[in-house]
Amino acid sequence: MTTSIPGFSAPSVGSEAPLEMLSACHGRIEAQCATLRRLLPHLLSHGVDDAARTGASRVMRYFDTAARQHHADEEDDLFPALIESMAGSDAICLREIIDGLKADHRALEACWRHLRGTLERIAAGEQVSLVVDDVEALAVRYERHIEREEKELLPMAARLLSDEELARVGRAMRARRRIDES
Repeated sequence: MTTSIPGFSAPSVGSEAPLEMLSACHGRIEAQCATLRRLLPHLLSHGVDDAARTGASRVMRYFDTAARQHHADEEDDLFPALIESMAGSDAICLREIIDGLKADHRALEACWRHLRGTLERIAAGEQVSLVVDDVEALAVRYERHIEREEKELLPMAARLLSDEELARVGRAMRARRRIDES
């Protein structure tokens, strides 16, 4: 029995609910990391076949676009909205969370740049090996990052941000993706 490398399904949530959209994106990131993990044994068993090339291409497309947009959604829109809304003791905790998540984004981007070169070669049909440690470095770092956002950041944002602030974040997310508001 073979496992399909490319493709997955994840719930679709619109930018009119920006916190839910960010959370749904976490699910898609986890699915892409699972695809990378499945690609490891697939390459050993089947080499760089059509499924491996397609899987590598889809993972690259996702992390090159949607994951970058996700980080920008947080850093350009959600984090500043949270900082503006800070009150009382949340200020110190929130700044620490945001600083840590921004540092995570830089580390995740570095892991991705390192892994992307190999995936690009696989997508092009070259017979190269995918290194387990490279895949795990990205996947495990994302798991920890997502857990922190889901348990700390998003609940805090839901508590602190007004409907108007959330609507502004949602509009910025639509604009980043060039989604027409009509």
